Amino acid sequence: MAPVSNNVVGIDDDQRFALMKFRRSVKDVLKPEHNDHFLLRWLKARNWNPEAAEKMLRDSMKWREKWGVDTLQEWEGPELLQKFFPSGSTGFDKEGSPIIIVPLIGLDVWGMLHSLTKSDIIRMILKHLEHYLAMSQKQSLTHGSSALQLTVIFDLEDFSMKQYAWKPAAEMVFSLLQMYEANYPEILKRCFLVNAPKVFSLAFSVIKKFMHENTISKIKIYSSDTKKWQAQVLTLIDKEQLPVHYGGTMVDDNGDPRCSLIVKRGGKVPKSYYLKNSQNETTKDYKRVTIKTGEKHSVDLLCDSNSVLKWEFGIDSHDIKFLIKRTSEEGTESIVHGPRKVSEGPLDIGVLPVTGPSTYTVIFDNSGSYLRSRKVFYDVLITIPTRDLNISDEPDDSNPEKPAAYL
Repeated sequence: MAPVSNNVVGIDDDQRFALMKFRRSVKDVLKPEHNDHFLLRWLKARNWNPEAAEKMLRDSMKWREKWGVDTLQEWEGPELLQKFFPSGSTGFDKEGSPIIIVPLIGLDVWGMLHSLTKSDIIRMILKHLEHYLAMSQKQSLTHGSSALQLTVIFDLEDFSMKQYAWKPAAEMVFSLLQMYEANYPEILKRCFLVNAPKVFSLAFSVIKKFMHENTISKIKIYSSDTKKWQAQVLTLIDKEQLPVHYGGTMVDDNGDPRCSLIVKRGGKVPKSYYLKNSQNETTKDYKRVTIKTGEKHSVDLLCDSNSVLKWEFGIDSHDIKFLIKRTSEEGTESIVHGPRKVSEGPLDIGVLPVTGPSTYTVIFDNSGSYLRSRKVFYDVLITIPTRDLNISDEPDDSNPEKPAAYL
């Protein structure tokens, strides 16, 4: 495929000189399709510093080889990912760029990380991204360089922090952010995060620390007020290129306003896919307590500054009341989470932004029970986000025992 024209406009003489110097320094690794528009991405990401841009590009070339990125389109991936990975493209924006829609509620991170290696999930994401970039290259032949970037809609309807507060999921998210910023500079035209609940502001305050300011400036976050975000989406995308659910006129062959035949919805991963010896099963030693009838168990945590309170806990049987209380330096008390009833079953996992100086008290309340004690296991702490994470861009492929659904 022939690259889009090298005719670059909108840069001054100093920038054009930096571009010439950059091209000369990396000519030994360039491919025929790596035109000036491609090189500008790396220069802009490094503030027009040719030496820094060269290092970034050469590091990325090594990364692509390590992950086999250039041959990912030949890789089908595990059956699970083919069935349950949510994403799709419904067309092109007004400048010819591909439109990518990701219904995040359909991404069962817990189920996938109990069924696959983290590297397989990352490879599938990279495969989709490379496919969309190939589409943009093809579009640029008729629409020019304005089609070389991507327009993305992340649907955060029913977003829950619970999945992403789980350590293996958080590590995967931050690894992906690290890879994206290091290897895909300036490919984003606009990213609409729609139907965002209030709790998402905490998640975004953490993840944006891993993002370049240029990336952050292209992200727009909207609540579930469809009138506001649909109007903004339609400034970039014509209605006939967008599903009805997102303010357009498209339906799929089944008449679905979400176009689920085009934009895969994902879904909960069946337990038949779970690995028998999942590498992501926690080996954490939880604190265990028996809370007698009519009593409470409290855990005090000191907070010096803006941080995050993280918790994981479960109950062996029945249910218990859970709440978190804050006591300020002056002694003023307030309830900042709950009270709510938690029953036996999956771990209750969550995070809460906290401020200091103050004391936070996590309370397991069995005072309403007059018949049974409750056995609770828990891990709670106040931490700086990402401090305890293992974030890596290295492939980590293992060969865990596969479940029957793979065979």
